[in-house]
Amino acid sequence: MRKLRNKALAKSLDFCEEYIVKFDIGDARQRFFVGYSGGVDSHVLLHVCASIARLQGRLTAVYIHHGLQEEADAWAIHCEKTAKNLNVDFLTLRVNAKPMPGESPEEAARNARYAALKSLIQCNDVLLLAQHQDDQLETVLLQLFRGSGLRGLSGMPEQAVFGAGVMLRPLLNTPKQAISDYAETHQLNWVEDPSNQSNAYDRNFLRNALLPQLKQRWPAVDKTVARSARHCAEAQRLVEEVANELFDAVFNPADKTLSISLLTAHRLQLQQLILRHWFRHLGLKMPSQAVIGRILTQVIGADEQRDPMLSGQGYTIRRYRDKLYCLPPSAQETPQSCVWPAGQTSITLAGNQVLSCVPSSTGILLEQWQQAKVEIKFRSGGELISLPERQGRHTLKNLFQEAAIPPWQRDAIPLIYLNDVLAAVGDLYISAAFYSEKTQGCIKLLLQR
Repeated sequence: MRKLRNKALAKSLDFCEEYIVKFDIGDARQRFFVGYSGGVDSHVLLHVCASIARLQGRLTAVYIHHGLQEEADAWAIHCEKTAKNLNVDFLTLRVNAKPMPGESPEEAARNARYAALKSLIQCNDVLLLAQHQDDQLETVLLQLFRGSGLRGLSGMPEQAVFGAGVMLRPLLNTPKQAISDYAETHQLNWVEDPSNQSNAYDRNFLRNALLPQLKQRWPAVDKTVARSARHCAEAQRLVEEVANELFDAVFNPADKTLSISLLTAHRLQLQQLILRHWFRHLGLKMPSQAVIGRILTQVIGADEQRDPMLSGQGYTIRRYRDKLYCLPPSAQETPQSCVWPAGQTSITLAGNQVLSCVPSSTGILLEQWQQAKVEIKFRSGGELISLPERQGRHTLKNLFQEAAIPPWQRDAIPLIYLNDVLAAVGDLYISAAFYSEKTQGCIKLLLQR
């Protein structure tokens, strides 16, 4: 049995080296990072990488210090010594793994870990992670138990874009036993995380209590489930192609909204697909089936005269006219009046808005701007403004309706006063009293969100 295992081991690790080398572009500036926890899996991966001559001088072991275990400091020291013995650079990154509301401890640690690693990866850099075939089995089963769709049942990808570079899992098709054999053969010294024995965590319960029984009944379950995951991934790629085409036809890039009329022209299943694609495009956590249903019935399906809202983790869904909006928490901030500092070309406002004055052939005279006291205020009600080439004075409410600006955005649009007189409304309107078409020496306002 040991002989057979050694053959499997040699085959797996030969593939591992060939796989990694494929991503070497031959540039000395390209760096390879190994996520190194000190455990047996990441130790084996680091040991394999350290033996690849082409990676010498470009390889760094990265230890993520979550601060969750008393032994974490000792593990960091162990990892640094191991990296030094392998002639590999070493780096410790400390992260805040405290869960946010609605986030599990495992999810919080994973998100913090990936965010820290992503900050390292520059153009063409490669991050190597040590997940193996048994990890893939656990991931797919957990996703199955949670009722996930194709994307979740695809498991972990073997390679993916990560930051400005790429993330690889070269051991993903390698059995856990082959990794253990390698560690024993090379007499590696690794650390054991005691929390791995706690069945309070779903993954540990699956690994410690269920998988041994599954493997006893179905010895090849790790391979067969991994194959199913690849089938799901292939199907997901086809779905993604369809979703991209549908989404592009409904999405408004300027304000990141969806056209409600175009969305609802599709049958229900395609509407759900587009909404999920929208969330993913915005970098949000994938909504549950129940949330998707509420968006369709409570927001999109509401009477046009109503202003329905649906709040979730880090977002609020609203509609206005024919557009569906997904608003970040910053969009709900209460704006505060302020004075524009003299000589400053831009100012940051509530809601991550930046208001800038830029040179222009038409607009407010630069000399007039520089000599005035410039204040930023916000709507209090009843404001009026006269506009160039338009008769009469106009209420801001009517102008905002004319410009199809959603009600919740109106109170956050900055009003620019020069010496206590309303001169401009964001970057939308300039008062006729301040507007000039002098070909030189003017400024216009630019509002960026």
